Formats: sequence, structure tokens, C-alpha cells
Amino acid sequence: MGRVSAQALAGGVLVLVTRAPLGLRPPRLWAGLRLGAAAGAVAATAIAATTAVPMVRLSMSVRELPTPAPGWLALRIPVGTVWAEEAAFRAALATAGAEAFGRSGGRWLQAVAFGLSHIADARATAEPVLPTVLATGAAGWVFGWLADRCGSLAAPILVHLAINEAGAVAALGVQRRGRLAAWMGPAAHLWSVA
Repeated sequence: MGRVSAQALAGGVLVLVTRAPLGLRPPRLWAGLRLGAAAGAVAATAIAATTAVPMVRLSMSVRELPTPAPGWLALRIPVGTVWAEEAAFRAALATAGAEAFGRSGGRWLQAVAFGLSHIADARATAEPVLPTVLATGAAGWVFGWLADRCGSLAAPILVHLAINEAGAVAALGVQRRGRLAAWMGPAAHLWSVA
């Protein structure tokens, strides 16, 4: 709980220090909600579809997931990760970067920093570092584009939340199904066919 609070507070302080515009008031808020909900639905659907890929399911089945799951889904992901990262990268760093390097330069700065910030996560989960940095950097660029497109941090917040929550729920589902199959033994095959 302390880490989640510290991360969320740090994101908020960075927003205040940089006076980053959040666009969380109408009409920008409505534009952000529309764009974020549409893009988030596409992202969540794509993540759900990847669970049909055996290699993805295997990766999800062996990954050590944070506990307790309800706290991870309801607090750690939305507040400690999504809010903290969107405030720090898409709001504060993008604003400071735009002032120094122009709007496009600010978007690239926050995207590169976002990708590099995931090196420790990749190492902690034994994921390959370079693909992790490239994938999260690309996601950071898209999140920045979404924020710029509608003028609201609501859009990248919703998409980031959809990606993280869909991935978490998918991994929990794969692991739950695996535990059920192990518990049922040979009868698990009959259950999955029905």
C-alpha cells in the first residue's frame, strides 16, 4: 500500500511542478473518454484473443502474479501504475519535453523514458529486456499521441488501464484454469470438451 501511495503521489507532484494540463474537465474530458474507451476496447479484445496462442498461455501460466489479486486489480494497477505513469510520463515529462523540444520531441522523450523505465520490470519477471523496452516505448508513444489527439489524459489512462487489467485478468484466468485442470486430473479433459 505504501508503494502504491508513493507512486501515485509522485505522479501528482510532478503534474503540479510542471503545471501539466490534464484535460480532465469538459469538453476535453468527454473527448478523452470517447477516444480512450474505443481504443481501450480494441486493446482489451486483442489481449483476450492472445490467450488462444499456446506460447502466450504458457507464459501467463508460469508468471508469478501479485497477491492479493483484488488489491492488484483494484488499487495497484489503476492507482500505483496507470495513474502514476500517465501523470509522470504523458503529463509531466511530455509537458517539460514539449517546452524544451517541441510537441513531437516531448512525445518521443516521454516514450523513450517510459520504455527504459520498464527495464527493471523485465529483469524482475525474466522477460527479455530489449523487446520489453521497445514494446513499452511504442505503447508510450501511442499513449502520448492519444493525449495530444484529444487534449485529455483520460484517453491514455483508459487505454493503459484496459491493457494492464486485461492482461492481469487473462493471466489470472489462465492460472485458475490450470489449477482446476490439475485438481481434476484426467477428468479435466472431459470438462474442457463439454
